[in-house]
Amino acid sequence: MSSKILAEARLNAVREATARQPRRFEQQVGGTPGVVSSFFGINTFSFSAMKERLPKPIYTRLMSIVHEGSPLDSEVADAVAHGVKEWALERGATHFTHWFQPMTGATAEKHDAFLDVNELGEAVERLSGAMLLQGEPDASSFPSGGMRTTFEARGYTGWDPSSPMFIMNNESGATLCIPSVFIGYHGEALDKKTPLLRSMEALSKASCALLAATGETDVKRVIATLGVEQEYFLIDRAYHTLRPDLAIAGRTIVGAPPPKGQSLDDHYFGSIPPRVHSFMQEVEHELYKLGVPAKTRHNEVAPSQFELASIFREANVAVDHNQLVMDVLKRVAVRHDFQAVMHEKPFAKVNGSGKHNNWSLATSDGENLLEPGPTPSESLRFLAVLSSVLLGVHRYAGLMRASIASYRNDFRLGANEAPPAIISVFLGQSLTRIADAIVAGDAMGADAEAAMIELGVGKLPALIKDNTDRNRTSPFAFTGNKFEFRAVGSSQNPAVAVTTLNTVVSAGMDQVRTWIEAGVKAGKSNEHAVFAAIREALTESTPCRFDGDGYSDEWVAEAERRGLKNLRKTPEALDELRRDSATKLFSDYGVYTPAELQARYNIWTEQYCTAIDIEVDLLKDVVDNLVVPAAFEERADLSGALIHLLDLNARGVTLDFAPEQQRLEAIGELLTQLNASKVIMLAARASAHEDPHAYVKTVVPALEQVRVAVDALEGIVADGRWPLPKYREMLFFQQ
Repeated sequence: MSSKILAEARLNAVREATARQPRRFEQQVGGTPGVVSSFFGINTFSFSAMKERLPKPIYTRLMSIVHEGSPLDSEVADAVAHGVKEWALERGATHFTHWFQPMTGATAEKHDAFLDVNELGEAVERLSGAMLLQGEPDASSFPSGGMRTTFEARGYTGWDPSSPMFIMNNESGATLCIPSVFIGYHGEALDKKTPLLRSMEALSKASCALLAATGETDVKRVIATLGVEQEYFLIDRAYHTLRPDLAIAGRTIVGAPPPKGQSLDDHYFGSIPPRVHSFMQEVEHELYKLGVPAKTRHNEVAPSQFELASIFREANVAVDHNQLVMDVLKRVAVRHDFQAVMHEKPFAKVNGSGKHNNWSLATSDGENLLEPGPTPSESLRFLAVLSSVLLGVHRYAGLMRASIASYRNDFRLGANEAPPAIISVFLGQSLTRIADAIVAGDAMGADAEAAMIELGVGKLPALIKDNTDRNRTSPFAFTGNKFEFRAVGSSQNPAVAVTTLNTVVSAGMDQVRTWIEAGVKAGKSNEHAVFAAIREALTESTPCRFDGDGYSDEWVAEAERRGLKNLRKTPEALDELRRDSATKLFSDYGVYTPAELQARYNIWTEQYCTAIDIEVDLLKDVVDNLVVPAAFEERADLSGALIHLLDLNARGVTLDFAPEQQRLEAIGELLTQLNASKVIMLAARASAHEDPHAYVKTVVPALEQVRVAVDALEGIVADGRWPLPKYREMLFFQQ
């Protein structure tokens, strides 16, 4: 196929995209149109639906299982299975699936029909308690990182009763989805949910112990809460179809930046385009039916970039909800002739996408432990929790960086649009002043309350509420009553980052508690011991506290002086998982066994190398089959035109042929450069031998050099011949 035919397809895509009208959306479920509360959670077997359908004793026992971790028995499972089966059948479901989150980064499911045959050969619908509790997908189909051999196929999905079951509807039917964990035959975690649940239990235990050490012995359970902000791009499907790199790699591996990106800052919070607005309405409608509390929608900084944020929930439920958000965004986008792109950096030199994780801690009574109270004693508790978080993050900053490591996220971190790879904590002016005063001062005598009043901590709630600007350059920022882990990538499952955060904070809390108990044993009053432990934690974690510009070169130098790690690329970040301190931390808290942690290192390293391998093969294909033919045809036409001009000059017609000659020479030079850089790229990949550090040093730079030549050719080859949709078209000519 000639480049002219492909270029015509590109121009047809432009005409198609610019002619589209918003898809009319109408509410298709019961309830009052536009009143979310009238249909919210209609496709979710929520606690209220359980209460309505289950016998009261069963419901009471189930709530004890969910909220207190009581054992799950077969009687409860059988009752819940019957109730949810009847509920699902009423809503048109024909199948059920254990919906889980394997280490591939996506969700997975194997559908089973409710259909069964009884002893008389009659068809019946059945879902037993045993079937609800456990499924058996083929574990050999998912990566295990060396924990098991390929022929060991058995794996189990297990129902997570703390996350509501839901019905997923599509054009061909409805399926009951059972949120589940995924484990191997010997109990090893093969997913991202199991370690998250383990970390939440560890954090609850450590939090309760810390609170008891401060004098609050009545708190029995603490819950990690999470609110996720999801960024994404919307690209017209007509363009996406003609971009093999977007379809396969998720990003444009070639493409010259447009004359205008976000340079005028006129997209962020601007008026939402009509097509996109219609899309957003339908996304929210689908999410509301699933019980996902989507709260905020708006344009993001880059053109064709948007954001959806959800209300805080328990961390494991919020993670499930985020997976649903990404799935619904992709499915609904197709209905509106869009493609939702979640890659962290789909367009070079245009802002990438993140997934801001707003994390906090709450007691089972709903009291936020990162919300200082009106009395000095409550503020003392707040400072004990806060200093524990800082201590854990500081001691295990390398693991925090490893939890967000991926080839995709490397393009975004530190690129003047996202937090740097250096893990630091932003507290804001008032809290920083108080922390510095506690570290430097000796006001603490026998009276903790007097000391706190002297430091200004007695009025802490008024001091920290909206008193300081947010710092978008900080990877881990305190924002009033929560921390915002901003460095998580848009396509990443937040479970990994939150699992690590929960674990390192547990370690910080246990250290602070140990200091408190040692102080009391040494004869200090409890308040005095608590205050001294807070001071110890704030002193040790001082190097990681930074409120300035995380993008600046000065901060890189300052961070090095402070001894902070700057793990710029994924391989060096993942090496943190292989340290003895990491193995001990995760083992001590029962989050990852040594084998499970090593498996994750193996899997994530392999995924890193594989992603680059795919891009190398893809770029070679794009160059050989799309770019070079277009450049050859352009050169042939220019050569013909130049020969004609030279012939006219020979006949006495004086014409200036320098522009054509220069253009022809430029194409020839770029084709030579392109071929040479492609050879270097392929040789670099061949010699890397699946060593991730070699990929960083040689293969990734070689990929970029090939791109440089291609993007330069895009600026020379005639627009009517270029075969790939351009940035200006994908980002601006569609809404």
